[in-house]
Amino acid sequence: MAKRHQEHQSLSEVLKDFVTNNKLEKGLDKVAVRDVWENVMGPAIHKYTQDIKLDRETLYIQLTSSVLREELSYGKEKIIANLNETLGKELIKKLVLR
Repeated sequence: MAKRHQEHQSLSEVLKDFVTNNKLEKGLDKVAVRDVWENVMGPAIHKYTQDIKLDRETLYIQLTSSVLREELSYGKEKIIANLNETLGKELIKKLVLR
């Protein structure tokens, strides 16, 4: 039977250690990006979003509306900045709208 440590840690510290030790950060980042896209862009744009994929530092967004894709392409830098600010880290460097 394993010995218990007398050191006290908060649950958030234990979870953070678990995520780091098991290299789960990338997977959690991918899930977080999906949630942040919906929150930052709003329900109107999310309705036209078909697929969201984070690969390395590039976010791929598949949209069902070509008009919306064209409109969003003008504000890519601002969208990236808003998403990264909400995520709390510089996770996205490039945005590809399909």
